[in-house]
This record gives sequence, C-alpha cells and structure tokens, in this order.
Amino acid sequence: MFRQIQRGSQQAFSSFYDQYISFVFRIAFNTVQDRQEAEDICHDVFLEVFLHPERYNPERGSVEAWLAVKTRSRCLDRLRKRKAVCVDNWERVAGEQIISPSAEVLVLERAEREAIHNAMQDIPEPQRNVLYDAYFKERTHRELSERIQLPLGTIKSRIRYGLHNLKKRLTLLGWVHPERGEPK
Repeated sequence: MFRQIQRGSQQAFSSFYDQYISFVFRIAFNTVQDRQEAEDICHDVFLEVFLHPERYNPERGSVEAWLAVKTRSRCLDRLRKRKAVCVDNWERVAGEQIISPSAEVLVLERAEREAIHNAMQDIPEPQRNVLYDAYFKERTHRELSERIQLPLGTIKSRIRYGLHNLKKRLTLLGWVHPERGEPK
C-alpha cells in the first residue's frame, strides 16, 4: 500500500488513513490530553505523509513505528509550545498579583525535583544528556543533533529510551503509577 501512496494514489492514501487514524489519534490524545489538539496533530502527521511519503524507509522500521515517532514528536513540539505560553501567562499574572504557594506545594515540588534528579542519575549518560538539553534547556531535536553531531534519529531514540528509563526509575521510586504511567 505504501508504494502506491509514494506513486500518488489517493485511494491508497485514503485506505492508509482509515487504517491508521485511530492509532495516531490514540497516541496524540494520550500525550496532549486535548481532543482538538490531538486532531490537529493527526492532521499534521497525515498531511506530512501525503506530501512526503518518500520519507518513510521500511529498512528503519515498521509503518506503525514511523507513525508513532512522527506523532510523538509533533506532540512534544506542541507541549513545548504550550509550556512556553503558560510561562508567559504566568509571568503576566504574577506581575499583577503576588501568589504565594503553600508550604505543602513547595515541599512537594522540591521532592519531585529531587526524585527526577536522582532518577536522571540512574539512566545512561548519553540518554541523560539529551533529556537534560531537550527538557531543561529546551533545545530542539535538530539543535541537539547539530550540537552533538549525531543523526537526528539517534537523538530521538536516545530521548525515547531515556524517557522510558526515567519512567521505569520513577515508577520504582513510587512517583509514577506502574499501570497508568502517570504521576501518583
């Protein structure tokens, strides 16, 4: 089917879309937790597949894996943008009024930071370094690839495995629910 899409078959693309839309939507929605944003991400992913089907390389993995990586990458980009907007909004609100978090919130935030720091120390250094740069220094995958001089796919793999290892470690420490994969 994918060869037909690469040749420009709209019927093959339509079948491909029908086959994978729920798969892509599930990944997007579970990541961004917003239906409209998940639908937008699905649109972006399938538009990219339609416009650039040649970017899929069957030697590098299955179509499902390729779609999952594309979807997850789009989701992370959206979450980073959302985080930047939240910070801007917070600074505006904080400028208008002084909000003092409770002692419990401060203690919990500090404990969370320490747990993440400790868990980060237990994952392999190459994964730890790219996670730190991507999430704490807010560098894009492409920036990391250029800075470290590694292929973009390697950077994305290190981030994916690093997040997986971080989640496993935080689960062992009791900060992440073992079945749901979300904070307790």
